Amino acid sequence: MTSSGTNPSGPNGPTPFSAAWEVLLPAAAAPARSRGRALQGALRDAVRSGRLAPGTRLPSSRDLAADLGVSRGLVTEAYEQLTAEGYLRSGRGAGTWVGGAVRAVPARARDLAPRVPGAAADFVPGTPDLALFPRTAWAAAQRGVLAELPHADLGYPDPRGLPRLRTALAALLARRRGVVADPERLVIVSGVAQAMALLGLAMRARGWDTVGVEDPGSPQHGDLYAAAGVTAVPLPLDGDGLALGPLRGSGVRAVVVTPAHQFPTGIAYSARRRAELLDWARSVDGFVLEDDYDGDFRYDRAPVGALQGLDPERVVYTGSVSKSLAPGLRLGWMLVPEALAEEVVERKRTLDLGHPTLDQALFARFVERGDHDRQLRRCQRTYQERRDTLVAALGEHFPGARVTGIAAGLHVIAELPPRPGPQAEFLARATAAGVRVRALTEYTHARNEDTSPMEGGVRLVLGYAHLPPARIRDGVRVLARAVGAE
Repeated sequence: MTSSGTNPSGPNGPTPFSAAWEVLLPAAAAPARSRGRALQGALRDAVRSGRLAPGTRLPSSRDLAADLGVSRGLVTEAYEQLTAEGYLRSGRGAGTWVGGAVRAVPARARDLAPRVPGAAADFVPGTPDLALFPRTAWAAAQRGVLAELPHADLGYPDPRGLPRLRTALAALLARRRGVVADPERLVIVSGVAQAMALLGLAMRARGWDTVGVEDPGSPQHGDLYAAAGVTAVPLPLDGDGLALGPLRGSGVRAVVVTPAHQFPTGIAYSARRRAELLDWARSVDGFVLEDDYDGDFRYDRAPVGALQGLDPERVVYTGSVSKSLAPGLRLGWMLVPEALAEEVVERKRTLDLGHPTLDQALFARFVERGDHDRQLRRCQRTYQERRDTLVAALGEHFPGARVTGIAAGLHVIAELPPRPGPQAEFLARATAAGVRVRALTEYTHARNEDTSPMEGGVRLVLGYAHLPPARIRDGVRVLARAVGAE
């Protein structure tokens, strides 16, 4: 260190510049070719972080260069660059100072992912087993795509998606879900959430400001349409599906349904109700929005085909890989009627200019080579075993418990036998024991806390797909002890 006046320790203690001195030393030791950028970056960060406060006078370029052991030109260039950017200010003969335009912002990166650590057992529905993700097959598909993808495919894609993926998906959906799958009407989206947002925007453009949603139903549906300026109108269910009387009296011209496996009640729409729903859509010149969120997973028989196959001009069909692969891939699709196709595609284009091409090409190869079919079969076996484990554990620890709904999907409705005390107390005891559960009432749109004794038992929506069998058995046992069932 020289005696040039930049010494961090002056006669009255540290100088203002000394607070950031140590951050410049690694930059001075950087390789010669990157030393200038490193010095600029270190100075910039020191100003941003507040270690160099506004109004701090910096050493002359000659003094700082001597102290750091670098060329004066390197320091001069750094000063000039940061002065041009507004971090520093200087005047002829007045030296160089830290400018006042920068406001220090603490660097932080919070994780807002919906995770709740520490639970003994988490039966909250909606999550697949992420450990089943086919890493080896996915990596092989990725290597193959990178080796064969034409350079032109790395440009902005067709907003509907790569033709290769739309063709492969159309064949898959027609074969597995019985849809009428025209690749020209298939749009690749960032999951069902984006599909709903696009539909909401298209509806709003038509002057439709309401959409019907199932009650009870997925809380995300209402939130997604609200973001597009469309109000969700809760519509009740009966034993066959969406109740037709309230639907006809609601005034809506579009309704979101989960007919293959209604969420959360677990029923499948009857054949009669499916036909009546389509008749309603034709009568109001409207649309049915089909969320086929877990249609591939049926354990007691072959899955019922999608509603869209009955009338592709009145049904918008949506699905994704969130349950079969992983929600973090943000990859889904929608089949749109001709009347909506142009509008939806244009909104997809203006929203994000199309889905990432590498991801599309990778999934296309994954489907073409049969890897997705193998993954679905693997998930089917695993989830059926876990459902059977949960049903057996409930029977053992909650004698008289009743599981309702069809044998499908990633959750069950469990009606536990009557116990004294309000539902809120039941849920509080479960939480205190480290068991996360959701009551069916939490999925109704008119959420009134139930404080009455559970004369008819409590109905829980229990997810099981993400839990190994041993965790399922342990979790049910802990829950039974916590609420006094044993």
